[in-house]
Amino acid sequence: MAKNVRDSWGSRLGIIMAVTGSAVGLGNFLRFPVQAAKNGGGAFMIPYFIALLLVGIPLMWVEWSIGRYGGGFEHSSAPGVFHSLWQKNRFIKYFGVIGIFGPLVIMIYYTYIESWTLAYSFFSLTQKYAGITDQISMQSFLRGFQGLEKNQYFSSIGTAYIFFLVTFSVNITVLNYGIRGGIERFCKIAVPVLFIFGIILLVRVFSLGVVDLSKPDWNISNGLGYLWNPDFSQLKSAKVWLAATGQIFFTLSVGIGVILTYASYLKKGDDVALSGLTAVSMNEMAEVVLGASIVIPAAFVFFGPIAIGDIANSGAFNLGFVTMPLVLGQMPFSEIFGFLWFGLLFLAGVTSSVSLAQPAIAFLEDEFNISRKQSVLLFGIVTFVMCNAAIFFLSKGVVDELDFWGGTFCLVLFATIEVILFGWIFGINKAWEEVHHGADMRLPRIYKHIIKYVTPTFLLIILGAWFFQEWLPIIRMDNVSLVNRPYVIATRVGLCLIFIVLAVLVNIAWRKRKIKGRRV
Repeated sequence: MAKNVRDSWGSRLGIIMAVTGSAVGLGNFLRFPVQAAKNGGGAFMIPYFIALLLVGIPLMWVEWSIGRYGGGFEHSSAPGVFHSLWQKNRFIKYFGVIGIFGPLVIMIYYTYIESWTLAYSFFSLTQKYAGITDQISMQSFLRGFQGLEKNQYFSSIGTAYIFFLVTFSVNITVLNYGIRGGIERFCKIAVPVLFIFGIILLVRVFSLGVVDLSKPDWNISNGLGYLWNPDFSQLKSAKVWLAATGQIFFTLSVGIGVILTYASYLKKGDDVALSGLTAVSMNEMAEVVLGASIVIPAAFVFFGPIAIGDIANSGAFNLGFVTMPLVLGQMPFSEIFGFLWFGLLFLAGVTSSVSLAQPAIAFLEDEFNISRKQSVLLFGIVTFVMCNAAIFFLSKGVVDELDFWGGTFCLVLFATIEVILFGWIFGINKAWEEVHHGADMRLPRIYKHIIKYVTPTFLLIILGAWFFQEWLPIIRMDNVSLVNRPYVIATRVGLCLIFIVLAVLVNIAWRKRKIKGRRV
């Protein structure tokens, strides 16, 4: 069978836009303001930036570097890349399974949530929720749309499912056209557009005057102060530091295996140092400048300091799909600004979800020599079936379970493995040389020590704290209701089966590779 022609990026701008698109997702605009408001306001930003410098940026350079290195051996997924770094160890490729498993699990529920943003973009333009003016009614609208209740707005989950089908089809279409013709082309359009939408919303929010003249303190300045004024006493809490570090993982898409896969399509002489830092900078602009300056300050102007506390603690879904429609609904041209808000979220969602799909597709292409279209078709069929569990069992704790194992635990575990593998097994001197091969900038020498010592120590402490504080309660399902426990158990069994299947596929691929090598 003829070997497939390996895909590649068409330009440096393309890879930067793709990695930025992968990093800029729903978490930048929904999760970040909630985490900051709940964890000490401006004080949260101290551990946030420390984690960015000691964990986020080093991991970004690590993933760009090992991805490019593995790509030189025609590997674009973590099992092959890990094997390239430590060829003498026959087990290391199985640790790489996490780099396929994690993104796949996140994709199962992320695409459905992403479809809500497309639906609400349509609802905003058609003014479907225009008459709703209170939180309770807007929550009922959301629950009806999700199929969690029947009400005057929705009688079934049918509408949500239609928008899921459209969203899933958009993702598969982009993926079907490959790295250069699909992902790169889409991200080069989508990323600038979502930034334009965000800037328009930012300007509109900053132009808000006092809505209620009897309450002059409800203004943008105080809204920004609510989010940014530091409560330094919060720095004593380990929870704040863990939350800040977790947000860095989410916002940069590090520790998932996605950037590693994207970087594998670089050429050996392509820069990773400056390109990686550029992608980080663009993501931080989206999160810290846009994400922090739109949602909470706007809600503060309309609802005031007392209600904003409840809003910040109500969670990302309520903030994005309940509070923001109410806030934007009170502005002139509300349907336009509502469309911009949810359109921004949709574009951010798609640029992230296509990146989540790429590791599994690349694995099929590289290790089984399956064509791009066949790989995407197989991936689409399998993930479509699995997505239905997140859709129809949303209220049963399934999404929370998928999010924890795929988007939290595996993320930290994978990051720990790859930084130890790069800095210690591959060797920090070789690693440092690899980072700078073709680089357009020199990294500060201190990062050689940070990558080898500080980042892995930081990650091992987080893992250790999790095992010490959370392992038994999570395994025992202490916070899961008796009604939902069968669904959670079924989800865990399903996740174990997915992991086992992926490990078996890795084993089969390497056995075929060994047999082929003997024949040659």
